Amino acid sequence: MKKILSPMEKMDFPESEELPGGVREIEAEDTFGYCTELYTDVEYAVHSGKKLHLQIMTPTVFGQDLKWPLIVYVQGSSWHKQNLFQSLPTLARMCERGYAIAIVEHRESDLAPFPAQVIDVKTAIRFLRLNGRSYHIDTDKISLWGDSSGAHSALIAGITGNTKYLPEEYPEVSTEVDCIVDWFGPTDLMAAVQHPAVIDHDSSTSPAGILIGGKSLHDHPEDVYPTNPVVHLQPDRETPPILIMHGGRDPLVPFNQSCILYEALKQMDKEVEFVKLKNAGHGWGGFMSETALNIVENFIKREK
Repeated sequence: MKKILSPMEKMDFPESEELPGGVREIEAEDTFGYCTELYTDVEYAVHSGKKLHLQIMTPTVFGQDLKWPLIVYVQGSSWHKQNLFQSLPTLARMCERGYAIAIVEHRESDLAPFPAQVIDVKTAIRFLRLNGRSYHIDTDKISLWGDSSGAHSALIAGITGNTKYLPEEYPEVSTEVDCIVDWFGPTDLMAAVQHPAVIDHDSSTSPAGILIGGKSLHDHPEDVYPTNPVVHLQPDRETPPILIMHGGRDPLVPFNQSCILYEALKQMDKEVEFVKLKNAGHGWGGFMSETALNIVENFIKREK
Protein backbone atom coordinates (compact mmCIF):
# COMPACT_ATOMS: atom_id res chain seq x y z
CA MET A 1 0.00 0.00 0.00
CA LYS A 2 1.35 3.44 -0.97
CA LYS A 3 2.06 5.93 1.75
CA ILE A 4 -0.45 8.80 1.86
CA LEU A 5 0.95 12.22 2.86
CA SER A 6 -1.15 14.93 4.48
CA PRO A 7 -1.33 18.36 2.78
CA MET A 8 1.37 20.78 3.87
CA GLU A 9 1.54 24.52 4.34
CA LYS A 10 2.78 26.23 1.17
CA MET A 11 5.74 27.91 2.86
CA ASP A 12 6.87 24.58 4.35
CA PHE A 13 6.74 22.71 1.07
CA PRO A 14 10.11 21.05 0.44
CA GLU A 15 12.33 21.55 -2.58
CA SER A 16 12.56 18.43 -4.74
CA GLU A 17 16.06 17.01 -4.79
CA GLU A 18 15.53 15.14 -8.06
CA LEU A 19 17.68 16.36 -10.93
CA PRO A 20 17.95 13.93 -13.85
CA GLY A 21 21.02 14.22 -16.03
CA GLY A 22 20.82 17.01 -18.62
CA VAL A 23 18.26 19.08 -16.70
CA ARG A 24 19.16 22.79 -16.45
CA GLU A 25 18.47 24.39 -13.07
CA ILE A 26 18.06 28.16 -12.55
CA GLU A 27 17.16 30.36 -9.59
CA ALA A 28 13.44 31.24 -9.59
CA GLU A 29 12.59 34.94 -9.81
CA ASP A 30 9.26 36.67 -10.53
CA THR A 31 9.69 40.03 -12.27
CA PHE A 32 6.20 40.55 -13.71
CA GLY A 33 4.45 41.32 -10.41
CA TYR A 34 0.93 40.04 -9.80
CA CYS A 35 -1.10 37.74 -12.03
CA THR A 36 -4.32 39.36 -13.25
CA GLU A 37 -8.04 38.67 -13.45
CA LEU A 38 -10.14 40.22 -16.25
CA TYR A 39 -13.88 40.86 -15.93
CA THR A 40 -15.23 41.84 -19.34
CA ASP A 41 -18.34 43.82 -20.26
CA VAL A 42 -19.56 44.63 -16.76
CA GLU A 43 -22.69 46.71 -17.36
CA TYR A 44 -22.80 49.82 -15.18
CA ALA A 45 -25.57 51.91 -16.76
CA VAL A 46 -27.93 52.42 -19.69
CA HIS A 47 -27.81 55.98 -21.05
CA SER A 48 -29.52 57.25 -24.22
CA GLY A 49 -30.64 53.66 -24.84
CA LYS A 50 -27.03 52.40 -24.90
CA LYS A 51 -25.72 49.79 -22.50
CA LEU A 52 -22.45 51.01 -21.03
CA HIS A 53 -19.76 48.66 -19.80
CA LEU A 54 -16.59 48.46 -17.77
CA GLN A 55 -13.62 46.24 -18.50
CA ILE A 56 -12.24 45.50 -15.03
CA MET A 57 -8.79 44.05 -14.42
CA THR A 58 -7.45 43.23 -10.96
CA PRO A 59 -4.44 41.48 -9.49
CA THR A 60 -5.26 37.87 -8.66
CA VAL A 61 -6.18 37.28 -5.02
CA PHE A 62 -5.46 33.78 -3.69
CA GLY A 63 -7.82 33.56 -0.74
CA GLN A 64 -6.52 36.79 0.78
CA ASP A 65 -8.58 39.70 2.02
CA LEU A 66 -6.73 42.31 -0.04
CA LYS A 67 -8.04 45.54 -1.55
CA TRP A 68 -6.35 47.25 -4.47
CA PRO A 69 -6.19 50.98 -5.23
CA LEU A 70 -8.32 51.70 -8.30
CA ILE A 71 -7.41 53.42 -11.56
CA VAL A 72 -10.47 54.46 -13.57
CA TYR A 73 -9.29 54.74 -17.19
CA VAL A 74 -11.06 56.65 -19.97
CA GLN A 75 -9.93 55.42 -23.38
CA GLY A 76 -9.44 58.15 -25.98
CA SER A 77 -11.40 57.91 -29.22
CA SER A 78 -11.95 61.49 -30.46
CA TRP A 79 -15.16 61.13 -28.41
CA HIS A 80 -16.35 58.51 -30.93
CA LYS A 81 -16.97 54.82 -30.22
CA GLN A 82 -14.06 53.54 -28.16
CA ASN A 83 -11.81 50.55 -28.63
CA LEU A 84 -11.91 49.55 -24.97
CA PHE A 85 -9.01 47.12 -25.30
CA GLN A 86 -6.63 49.50 -27.08
CA SER A 87 -4.63 50.35 -23.96
CA LEU A 88 -4.97 46.93 -22.32
CA PRO A 89 -1.26 45.97 -22.66
CA THR A 90 -0.20 49.21 -20.95
CA LEU A 91 -2.83 48.95 -18.25
CA ALA A 92 -1.99 45.29 -17.62
CA ARG A 93 1.49 46.43 -16.63
CA MET A 94 -0.07 48.77 -14.06
CA CYS A 95 -2.27 45.94 -12.82
CA GLU A 96 0.85 43.80 -12.32
CA ARG A 97 2.13 46.55 -10.03
CA GLY A 98 -0.85 46.15 -7.70
CA TYR A 99 -3.68 48.29 -9.09
CA ALA A 100 -7.24 47.47 -10.04
CA ILE A 101 -8.11 48.94 -13.45
CA ALA A 102 -11.56 49.85 -14.75
CA ILE A 103 -11.79 50.95 -18.40
CA VAL A 104 -14.90 53.10 -18.90
CA GLU A 105 -17.13 52.94 -21.95
CA HIS A 106 -18.92 56.23 -22.58
CA ARG A 107 -21.52 57.35 -25.09
CA GLU A 108 -20.11 58.42 -28.44
CA SER A 109 -20.55 62.10 -29.27
CA ASP A 110 -22.77 61.56 -32.31
CA LEU A 111 -25.22 59.75 -30.01
CA ALA A 112 -24.97 62.20 -27.11
CA PRO A 113 -22.88 65.40 -27.20
CA PHE A 114 -21.02 67.00 -24.30
CA PRO A 115 -21.34 66.63 -21.31
CA ALA A 116 -22.65 63.06 -21.78
CA GLN A 117 -19.15 61.59 -21.68
CA VAL A 118 -18.38 63.30 -18.36
CA ILE A 119 -21.66 62.11 -16.86
CA ASP A 120 -20.88 58.55 -17.93
CA VAL A 121 -17.45 58.66 -16.29
CA LYS A 122 -19.00 59.87 -13.03
CA THR A 123 -21.67 57.16 -13.21
CA ALA A 124 -18.92 54.56 -13.55
CA ILE A 125 -17.09 55.98 -10.52
CA ARG A 126 -20.26 55.75 -8.43
CA PHE A 127 -20.93 52.20 -9.63
CA LEU A 128 -17.39 51.14 -8.74
CA ARG A 129 -17.65 52.70 -5.29
CA LEU A 130 -20.83 50.73 -4.65
CA ASN A 131 -19.57 47.45 -6.07
CA GLY A 132 -15.87 47.61 -5.28
CA ARG A 133 -16.02 44.81 -2.74
CA SER A 134 -16.84 42.32 -5.52
CA TYR A 135 -13.54 43.15 -7.24
CA HIS A 136 -11.30 43.64 -4.16
CA ILE A 137 -11.18 47.41 -4.83
CA ASP A 138 -10.19 49.93 -2.20
CA THR A 139 -12.90 52.52 -2.81
CA ASP A 140 -11.04 55.07 -0.69
CA LYS A 141 -8.21 55.17 -3.24
CA ILE A 142 -9.45 56.13 -6.71
CA SER A 143 -7.35 57.75 -9.43
CA LEU A 144 -8.74 58.96 -12.76
CA TRP A 145 -6.62 58.57 -15.90
CA GLY A 146 -7.36 59.19 -19.55
CA ASP A 147 -5.64 59.66 -22.88
CA SER A 148 -6.51 62.17 -25.60
CA SER A 149 -10.30 62.76 -25.63
CA GLY A 150 -10.51 60.37 -22.68
CA ALA A 151 -8.18 62.68 -20.75
CA HIS A 152 -10.48 65.60 -21.60
CA SER A 153 -13.46 63.75 -20.10
CA ALA A 154 -11.37 62.67 -17.11
CA LEU A 155 -10.19 66.21 -16.44
CA ILE A 156 -13.67 67.71 -16.40
CA ALA A 157 -15.08 64.80 -14.36
CA GLY A 158 -12.27 65.05 -11.81
CA ILE A 159 -12.22 68.85 -11.58
CA THR A 160 -16.00 69.28 -11.22
CA GLY A 161 -16.38 66.36 -8.78
CA ASN A 162 -19.69 66.56 -6.94
CA THR A 163 -20.55 70.08 -8.15
CA LYS A 164 -22.01 69.60 -11.65
CA TYR A 165 -22.58 67.14 -14.52
CA LEU A 166 -23.90 64.62 -12.00
CA PRO A 167 -25.65 61.41 -13.07
CA GLU A 168 -29.10 60.44 -11.85
CA GLU A 169 -27.90 57.05 -10.62
CA TYR A 170 -26.70 56.55 -7.05
CA PRO A 171 -27.08 60.21 -5.91
CA GLU A 172 -25.82 59.36 -2.43
CA VAL A 173 -22.41 58.23 -3.75
CA SER A 174 -19.47 60.59 -4.29
CA THR A 175 -17.82 61.10 -7.68
CA GLU A 176 -14.67 62.68 -6.19
CA VAL A 177 -11.25 61.20 -7.02
CA ASP A 178 -7.82 61.45 -5.40
CA CYS A 179 -5.88 62.56 -8.48
CA ILE A 180 -6.04 62.89 -12.27
CA VAL A 181 -3.57 61.68 -14.92
CA ASP A 182 -3.91 63.58 -18.20
CA TRP A 183 -2.15 62.04 -21.17
CA PHE A 184 -2.17 64.54 -24.07
CA GLY A 185 -5.76 65.65 -23.55
CA PRO A 186 -7.34 68.59 -25.41
CA THR A 187 -8.40 71.51 -23.23
CA ASP A 188 -9.14 74.83 -24.98
CA LEU A 189 -10.72 73.69 -28.24
CA MET A 190 -10.96 77.23 -29.61
CA ALA A 191 -7.22 77.72 -29.11
CA ALA A 192 -6.43 74.41 -30.81
CA VAL A 193 -7.36 75.85 -34.22
CA GLN A 194 -4.53 78.38 -33.87
CA HIS A 195 -1.79 75.73 -33.76
CA PRO A 196 -0.52 73.24 -36.36
CA ALA A 197 -2.40 69.94 -36.53
CA VAL A 198 -3.23 67.29 -39.11
CA ILE A 199 -7.00 67.75 -38.69
CA ASP A 200 -9.35 70.73 -38.90
CA HIS A 201 -10.48 71.25 -35.31
CA ASP A 202 -12.96 74.00 -36.23
CA SER A 203 -15.23 72.13 -38.67
CA SER A 204 -18.72 70.99 -37.68
CA THR A 205 -17.67 67.48 -38.75
CA SER A 206 -14.43 67.49 -36.74
CA PRO A 207 -14.27 65.52 -33.48
CA ALA A 208 -14.63 68.78 -31.52
CA GLY A 209 -17.49 69.94 -33.74
CA ILE A 210 -19.41 66.69 -33.25
CA LEU A 211 -18.75 66.90 -29.50
CA ILE A 212 -20.79 70.12 -29.33
CA GLY A 213 -23.60 68.78 -31.50
CA GLY A 214 -22.27 68.97 -35.06
CA LYS A 215 -21.47 72.69 -35.03
CA SER A 216 -18.57 74.83 -36.15
CA LEU A 217 -16.56 75.98 -33.16
CA HIS A 218 -16.11 79.61 -34.17
CA ASP A 219 -19.84 79.96 -34.89
CA HIS A 220 -20.85 78.57 -31.48
CA PRO A 221 -18.37 79.75 -28.82
CA GLU A 222 -21.08 79.46 -26.16
CA ASP A 223 -21.20 75.69 -26.71
CA VAL A 224 -17.42 75.38 -26.76
CA TYR A 225 -16.88 77.33 -23.53
CA PRO A 226 -17.98 74.63 -21.00
CA THR A 227 -15.86 71.98 -22.76
CA ASN A 228 -12.70 73.68 -21.47
CA PRO A 229 -11.53 72.11 -18.18
CA VAL A 230 -9.92 75.42 -17.21
CA VAL A 231 -13.27 77.22 -16.87
CA HIS A 232 -14.32 74.72 -14.19
CA LEU A 233 -11.37 75.49 -11.93
CA GLN A 234 -12.31 77.45 -8.82
CA PRO A 235 -9.73 79.22 -6.63
CA ASP A 236 -11.66 78.45 -3.45
CA ARG A 237 -12.46 74.81 -4.26
CA GLU A 238 -9.96 71.99 -3.87
CA THR A 239 -8.83 70.45 -7.16
CA PRO A 240 -7.38 66.93 -7.29
CA PRO A 241 -3.63 66.93 -8.04
CA ILE A 242 -3.06 66.61 -11.80
CA LEU A 243 -0.25 64.95 -13.75
CA ILE A 244 0.03 66.15 -17.36
CA MET A 245 2.10 64.23 -19.93
CA HIS A 246 2.26 65.35 -23.56
CA GLY A 247 4.46 64.63 -26.57
CA GLY A 248 6.36 67.54 -28.09
CA ARG A 249 5.46 66.46 -31.65
CA ASP A 250 1.80 65.64 -31.19
CA PRO A 251 0.11 66.08 -34.61
CA LEU A 252 -3.47 65.74 -33.33
CA VAL A 253 -3.67 67.58 -30.01
CA PRO A 254 -1.26 70.55 -30.03
CA PHE A 255 1.26 70.54 -27.18
CA ASN A 256 0.03 74.05 -26.33
CA GLN A 257 -3.24 72.54 -25.08
CA SER A 258 -1.43 71.11 -22.07
CA CYS A 259 0.50 74.36 -21.57
CA ILE A 260 -2.80 76.24 -21.27
CA LEU A 261 -4.03 73.88 -18.54
CA TYR A 262 -0.71 73.87 -16.70
CA GLU A 263 -0.45 77.66 -16.61
CA ALA A 264 -4.04 78.00 -15.36
CA LEU A 265 -3.42 75.47 -12.58
CA LYS A 266 -0.19 77.17 -11.53
CA GLN A 267 -1.89 80.57 -11.50
CA MET A 268 -4.45 79.24 -9.02
CA ASP A 269 -1.79 77.48 -6.92
CA LYS A 270 -3.21 74.06 -7.72
CA GLU A 271 -1.00 70.97 -7.41
CA VAL A 272 0.21 69.99 -10.87
CA GLU A 273 3.13 68.14 -12.47
CA PHE A 274 3.85 68.54 -16.19
CA VAL A 275 6.13 66.20 -18.15
CA LYS A 276 6.98 66.88 -21.80
CA LEU A 277 8.06 63.82 -23.77
CA LYS A 278 10.52 65.22 -26.27
CA ASN A 279 9.83 64.14 -29.88
CA ALA A 280 6.90 61.94 -28.78
CA GLY A 281 3.74 61.95 -30.87
CA HIS A 282 0.10 61.35 -29.97
CA GLY A 283 0.59 58.43 -27.61
CA TRP A 284 3.63 56.95 -29.29
CA GLY A 285 7.35 57.61 -29.16
CA GLY A 286 7.73 57.33 -25.39
CA PHE A 287 4.38 56.69 -23.76
CA MET A 288 4.58 52.93 -24.18
CA SER A 289 7.51 52.61 -21.78
CA GLU A 290 8.35 51.68 -18.22
CA THR A 291 9.68 55.22 -17.80
CA ALA A 292 6.25 56.72 -18.53
CA LEU A 293 4.49 54.21 -16.28
CA ASN A 294 6.97 54.88 -13.47
CA ILE A 295 6.11 58.59 -13.65
CA VAL A 296 2.39 57.76 -13.44
CA GLU A 297 2.81 55.30 -10.57
CA ASN A 298 5.07 57.60 -8.55
CA PHE A 299 2.53 60.39 -8.94
CA ILE A 300 -0.40 58.18 -7.88
CA LYS A 301 1.49 56.81 -4.87
CA ARG A 302 2.38 60.32 -3.77
CA GLU A 303 -1.25 61.41 -3.83
CA LYS A 304 -2.70 58.43 -1.94
